Amino acid sequence: VQLQASGGGLVQAGGSLRLSCAASGRTASGYGMGWFRQAPGKEREFVAAISWSVGNTYYADSVKGRFTISRDNAKNTVYLQMNSLKPEDTAVYYCAADRYLWGSMWYKASSYDYWGQGTQVTVSS
Repeated sequence: VQLQASGGGLVQAGGSLRLSCAASGRTASGYGMGWFRQAPGKEREFVAAISWSVGNTYYADSVKGRFTISRDNAKNTVYLQMNSLKPEDTAVYYCAADRYLWGSMWYKASSYDYWGQGTQVTVSS
């Protein structure tokens, strides 16, 4: 599975962005999809994830109520709608995929085998 993330950019605090992650190659059918982010000098951290079939969603506490993850299975694409952005949301955002995710695995970068190239999100104060 190849993943292509897009939609990053520069936005003022309080603004919104929508990230997209398109899967190609082997179909993403049955794959859980996640978003992670990494700020300079920090470890990669979990942001949100969504299951394939039921569409269960998982969020980091820091983004609950502000970010929404969704997916369009027909288009093999997952989205991350980011509202009320804060300067601390500034990071490179990565999408990831894996077929075998359950429980706490959803929240760990090491659980995902497939990664996109990342897209920069910068929130100015």
